[in-house]
Amino acid sequence: MVNFRKLTEKAKDVVDKRGGTDSLKQDASELREIAKGKGSLKDKARAAKDALKDPGAAGSGPDAGSGPAGGARPDAGPTGAPHHENTPETEKPHRAK
Repeated sequence: MVNFRKLTEKAKDVVDKRGGTDSLKQDASELREIAKGKGSLKDKARAAKDALKDPGAAGSGPDAGSGPAGGARPDAGPTGAPHHENTPETEKPHRAK
């Protein structure tokens, strides 16, 4: 049988460790933007993993504002996923039938 009280307390502890409900909402919106953005599924998964390492919104960490693009990697696209120079941004990839 599942102990819902213990499960609820564990969930509250995890949310509190990550900075509270506001931080959780920022993480959710950041993940939503990554999912809607351009890039392959692999790139999006990598960007999501990196986004969840630092709780809260992008740019709210201790290294925000440092580096070439405010803490983002220089080869990162608008979603934080790597942008490959040989991939055109305006055209959709060709799919075989």
